[in-house]
Amino acid sequence: MLRSEWVSKRAGSPNQSQMHFARKGILTEEMAYVALREKLEPELVRSEVARGRMIIPANINHLNLEPMAIGIAALCKVNANIGNSQTTSDVDGELNKLQYSVKYGADTVMDLSTGGGIDEIRKAILAVSPVPIGTVPLYQALQISKDTEHLTADDLIDILEHQAKQGVDYFTIHAGVLMEHLPLVKNRITGIVSRGGSIMAQWMIEHHQQNPFYTHWDKVLEVCAKYDVTISAGDGLRPGCLADASDAAQFAELATLGELTKRAWEKDVQVMIEGPGHVPFDQIQMNVEKEMELCHEAPFYVLGPLVTDFAPGFDHITSAIGATMAGFHGAAMLCYVTPKEHLGLPNAEDVKQGLIAYKIAAHAADIARKRKGARDRDDALSRARYAFDWKKQFELALDPETAKSMHDETLPEEYFKTTEFCSMCGPKFCSMHINRTVEEYNARLDAEQKQRTEGKRTLNVAL
Repeated sequence: MLRSEWVSKRAGSPNQSQMHFARKGILTEEMAYVALREKLEPELVRSEVARGRMIIPANINHLNLEPMAIGIAALCKVNANIGNSQTTSDVDGELNKLQYSVKYGADTVMDLSTGGGIDEIRKAILAVSPVPIGTVPLYQALQISKDTEHLTADDLIDILEHQAKQGVDYFTIHAGVLMEHLPLVKNRITGIVSRGGSIMAQWMIEHHQQNPFYTHWDKVLEVCAKYDVTISAGDGLRPGCLADASDAAQFAELATLGELTKRAWEKDVQVMIEGPGHVPFDQIQMNVEKEMELCHEAPFYVLGPLVTDFAPGFDHITSAIGATMAGFHGAAMLCYVTPKEHLGLPNAEDVKQGLIAYKIAAHAADIARKRKGARDRDDALSRARYAFDWKKQFELALDPETAKSMHDETLPEEYFKTTEFCSMCGPKFCSMHINRTVEEYNARLDAEQKQRTEGKRTLNVAL
């Protein structure tokens, strides 16, 4: 496997994290691989990982992983969520979603399974996934304990170790939801919408104790350092509707995540911060900047955000609008939203639609941030479009199959792959075809100007 030799060379170190080696001045093979993928200088990658502004989620046991980076210096990334539920459980179905995720450009995938066969599904996914896999270990811990009353801090640490051994690359851990934060949600419309956040709130109320992830943070860090599991600091108090956005509860948790980030970095453990899901468009920039301030520029990983709440069935669109704005202002990774958000468990087609929307959002953000080479593909497609090179257009499209099928729906014959029109304008009203007249006119003007210039030059020589 790709990373077998790389990892074996570093065996014996009690801390296996990319941050640990970066801070020692060591450029790992994973860092070099990322530098090549991102077209960045290797030293920049190493220094950003050492600083904590870039992460490379790469568990030492996920050997078939193709390393990637999440951070402000890298291209904007997209995560796809898959996983079963208590009403739907199927290994083949989740593998199909994984294949769709990889095919349509997911940079990472989270397995959020809460139903039966969680271990079986995770093992199958890790065995074939070339992209980092994230989980919410709390879900499996709760499944084993049956309820929060019997769930212990030891159970939570044990499940982290178990999943880390399997090869999970990053954990969403809701350690920032504290007992003192709970009264802050009382005036919300939707309360606590994070599954992990609500479970931790219930645990604290039943046990009359502080969040066990928070009180046992050093043990969490010990596991993550040992296997190089990145922490995705969960936003358990994220707003679930526009009315609840940017409130005291959200920002109190964010400040706690900033504190926990510093403690993680002291142990050389990689961290990214999860961000809100529902935010009015005009508050997105402020949210990104506040995360950078409170969490010391750790990579920001946002769910959406959705910029309106009135479009169930189309939330991949409402959220892609917000995701573009978040990416432009510095969010490092966008967690996709599918059309099924708030409505049901996504299927493979929903995964595709969510990913297409978010690949567009991430790419638009990269172009707006003027990332080197980000617009190359767009320009190449535009040239192919103007040249009526239909096959090249399809080849360069984000989803070639859909682009071709839409063209062929009305003009399916092979002859129409070389014509200078489509079914929208037809042969007589295509603006780009008509523009050939403008090209010829401008060419004549250029030729006349050149002739006049050469004539003046000849006259000057004669004089």
